[in-house]
Amino acid sequence: MKPDLFEAPDYYNLDELLTEEHKLVRDAAREWVKRDVSPIIEEYAQKAEFPKQIVQGLADIGAFGPYIPEEYGGAGLDQIAYGLIMQEIERGDSGVRSTASVQSSLVMYPIWKYGNEVQRQKYLPKLASGEWIGSFGLTEPDHGSNPGGMVTNFKDMGDHYLLNGAKMWISNAPFCNIAVVWAKNEEGRIHGLVVERGMVGFTTPETHNKWSLRASATGELIFDNVKVPKENLLPNKSGLGAPLGCLDSARFGIAWGAIGAAMDCYDTALRYSKERLQFGKPIGQFQLQQKKLAEMITEITKAQLLAWRLGVMRENGTATSAQISMAKRNNVDMALKIARDARQMLGGMGISGEYSIMRHMMNLESVVTYEGTHDIHLLITGLDVTGLNAFK
Repeated sequence: MKPDLFEAPDYYNLDELLTEEHKLVRDAAREWVKRDVSPIIEEYAQKAEFPKQIVQGLADIGAFGPYIPEEYGGAGLDQIAYGLIMQEIERGDSGVRSTASVQSSLVMYPIWKYGNEVQRQKYLPKLASGEWIGSFGLTEPDHGSNPGGMVTNFKDMGDHYLLNGAKMWISNAPFCNIAVVWAKNEEGRIHGLVVERGMVGFTTPETHNKWSLRASATGELIFDNVKVPKENLLPNKSGLGAPLGCLDSARFGIAWGAIGAAMDCYDTALRYSKERLQFGKPIGQFQLQQKKLAEMITEITKAQLLAWRLGVMRENGTATSAQISMAKRNNVDMALKIARDARQMLGGMGISGEYSIMRHMMNLESVVTYEGTHDIHLLITGLDVTGLNAFK
């Protein structure tokens, strides 16, 4: 088993922009990834299995709801700390980061922001500790980029709601304890409901045969006349803006996470370029390889600055959805390009599980699609700068 020799690039001394707490949180996550994720992740990706034994470690480093107040079991950290944790986890694997992102931004966030005090006290501490794992039900078989077209619905039956429908491509679904599900009421208004494992008619079949996020558990959420108690409705926000607010938080985390995957590919390629000899010298001495490496570190540095500035704005409440969208799109696209260039630098070894690059590349093909596709985010920026809606 190869040791994890990762050294994080910081070409513009961005550590000077971080507080001591930021660095402590990041370094703790980095050491955990080196110790508990890197040694096992290739094996789990090869056999397409989520390593459930790491859930407690994720909780221990504060990866579940880092910004959730301490009174609910969270770490009470700021947005940059959240981003740094996501960066380090995705440096290990995008699928592991997906588990943490879903738990934090798509399950804990809506319960915290849109739920009542009883719901916060009931669910958040167990989610923060890793005792419970959650999933987020928005995407449907026929409604991905257009979530407002969802057909999953619930009816008021007097003493409970009756929920019917299906969600797909749901991270954590196969083993989730609860799911925050978005569905339309009889008037067509979207609401969030907390559906719990064990409710009759609620099933979570696993999705198999994935070439991407293989170390992450993906499945469906199926609701067949599920009786949901009325107290499980999130009362404080409804409409499409409610799930989209969760996606803002998740996309922010992805913007940071993608940097981690890019840094790992760059670091691997840089080290390899100094060790691999061809034509009597290290391949890093050839101009075309230096071009690749120079472009990689340039793009990583730009992405780091973009994410840091977004974190500052997110923390002070001024970041817009469109700004978050731009960072998600740019940074994931950047990471994909770096993964592909790094793969080429390693030649045939680039496709081997002995190195992380091909796994990152396959994972990023999912990351560039979920939480808003590359093209959808492009149109969000287009709408923001022109005021003209290309979606209509």
